[in-house]
Amino acid sequence: MPSRETWATRMGFILAAVGSAVGLGNIWRFPFQAGAEGGAAFLFVYLGFIALIGFPAILVEFVIGRRTKRNPVGALKELGGDRWKYVGGIFVVTGFVLLSYYSVVAGWFFQYFITGLFEGYTATTPEELGAAFGAASSGTSALLAHAAFMIAVTGIIVAGIRSGIEIAVKVMVPGILFILLGLAAYGAFAIPEASQAYAYYLQPDFSVIAENWQTLLPAAAGQAFFTLSLGMGVMITYASYLGEDRNLAEDAAVIVSLDTFIAVLVGFVVFPFIFQAGADPTEVGPDAIFVSLAQAFATIPGGRLLGVVFFGMVVIAALSSAISILEMLASYLIDEFKWERPKAAAAAGLAVFVLGIPVTIDLVFLDLFDGLADSVLLVLGALLVVLFVGWVIPEDGLDELTTGVENIGSLGSIWLWAVRIPIVIVLVISLYLGATGYLEFLADDFLGWLNG
Repeated sequence: MPSRETWATRMGFILAAVGSAVGLGNIWRFPFQAGAEGGAAFLFVYLGFIALIGFPAILVEFVIGRRTKRNPVGALKELGGDRWKYVGGIFVVTGFVLLSYYSVVAGWFFQYFITGLFEGYTATTPEELGAAFGAASSGTSALLAHAAFMIAVTGIIVAGIRSGIEIAVKVMVPGILFILLGLAAYGAFAIPEASQAYAYYLQPDFSVIAENWQTLLPAAAGQAFFTLSLGMGVMITYASYLGEDRNLAEDAAVIVSLDTFIAVLVGFVVFPFIFQAGADPTEVGPDAIFVSLAQAFATIPGGRLLGVVFFGMVVIAALSSAISILEMLASYLIDEFKWERPKAAAAAGLAVFVLGIPVTIDLVFLDLFDGLADSVLLVLGALLVVLFVGWVIPEDGLDELTTGVENIGSLGSIWLWAVRIPIVIVLVISLYLGATGYLEFLADDFLGWLNG
């Protein structure tokens, strides 16, 4: 088997991890999740999950990856025995499902970027906007964009850790942050409806949390794990390329802080455009966000340029996140089947492309895949890996966490008990609520679609 690659620099690892987190989860998914769940109410719960659950959980994946220098399946098998490899298998399945529809959605953004570049955003009526999205989201154009995106992702993975992923993220992540800051500044000073948008986004109504906690809690938990790339083995894989001299807690704090800052910043960009378009934020779903933004870019001064910049930035963000998922899948094939990197990347990329084809045919498959990945698989994977480190290999976990740290003191024990009890409780509740909601979707919407 070829020798395992490592990150060339600490900054390369941090930007790769941030790039994994800063993708469609933050820029596409976060706004419509926040809108549907009460704006500031969702943001309040989401930030609570990030601080109390996300940071300790990312350390769980880091200690497993660096301890074993292997992919999720091999890592859990090495530390816990043969039966734990099936938990790693859940990560692999999650990665395939998530990336399959993620790539299709990234293709939609790519098409809107191309449209703005060559034609501009001219649709303003509901009929025109709906027709434009329908043409982009299904059929041949969606399939070709899906293929183009997966080819780009696969090419970066073939190039390797240092020559592919690390070089790419050092360009993409700072570019994403710079563009988001510029768009947020534009929204604050040039969009009259910005004050309404900020009020919706930043002033929580706690009665909304009390009334809707059964949907809000799993939505916020799933979003927290989605945006941090947790529960699918990506951070295990990225940490497996680390040296032993890194302070995992310090790196995790930087990664979580940057990701959360960008997620919150996205709200300052997207919600002013949504309010400017006159859209109801509670009704802006996975597809409607394209309609609302396209309408806004068609009606504001300089909208064409802003649209090209925004949609282009989202494509770059999607790419930085997608490469982390495909790297996890390729790493599994490299470690467990001794495949060469080009073969592993191409095979995984092709499998993801094929799995995503139904999403280019009917949007019901987007709901089917996204609900399964976000509400069930991500939370299930996170729960199992937290139980594994907290109760099965606690000594290994603590030992690895303290490696590269001069004096961790009592913080190690605090982390371990946080992993063992409160995080497990929250994840169990979130998994139950998420699975219940997904079963309701299958029984109602999906079954109704099957019955025509």
